[in-house]
Amino acid sequence: MSDIHAESAIGLISTRSFPAMVGTADMMLKSAAVHLVGYEKIGNGYCTAVIRGRFSDVRLAVAAGAEVAAQMDELVCQSVISRPFPNLDVVLPISNRFLAQIVGKSKLNNLAIGLLETRGFPPMVGAMDAMLKTADVHVSGYEKTGAGFCTAIIRGTVSNVTIALDVGMTVAESIGELRSIMVIPRPLEDLERTIPTASYWLEQPLAIPEQPLVLPLRLPQVVNAPVVEVENVEVELVEVEVVTSTEDSQAIDRRSLE
Repeated sequence: MSDIHAESAIGLISTRSFPAMVGTADMMLKSAAVHLVGYEKIGNGYCTAVIRGRFSDVRLAVAAGAEVAAQMDELVCQSVISRPFPNLDVVLPISNRFLAQIVGKSKLNNLAIGLLETRGFPPMVGAMDAMLKTADVHVSGYEKTGAGFCTAIIRGTVSNVTIALDVGMTVAESIGELRSIMVIPRPLEDLERTIPTASYWLEQPLAIPEQPLVLPLRLPQVVNAPVVEVENVEVELVEVEVVTSTEDSQAIDRRSLE
């Protein structure tokens, strides 16, 4: 990757949807020779994708990315900054030095990315569960962007991701509010580096030990059974001798001998 001083422009596109932002970033990377620096989330669902490159490439990439965001009706604003002063690189998360802090793993390049955004945590969890039970996909993480927006991130083949998202949408809508979905068939390496927790399970898949099912203790329920009256019952009384001392015990032994 070239030095940041040789790259003469910054491109920013803001959306109010995490899947829309990822789809926008993917389009920018595939439209021109630019680098994806990362994302900035400022709350209330607002997300911004930041790219760098030559001015002509950045302008082309931002135009293509903004078109995708507008098609999803999630475009908030866009900007191209030519020749930013070094002071901006130091203060803002817009320089390539942030990429060095990201552990990039390119082994996932053959796996598509699926994103499902909901308003509320329960519909996202329900969608995750349904997607895992429907298709051969992995949940690689989730992202919270404020205003109650949550995005589930899954990985798998394009066909499996598509099937999983189709089922996940239905379940999310039955529980709460579905916001948006996005499928990235062939993510580039820059996008891989910036997807949250996209590869934590790659080298050592998460092993979940099976736990025995522990059921809560249930006391037997007391049933008010009807009272049955019994007549003419003969009761035989049995005399029982109680030993209360050593002398009484000896007296009982003498009587038994007689």
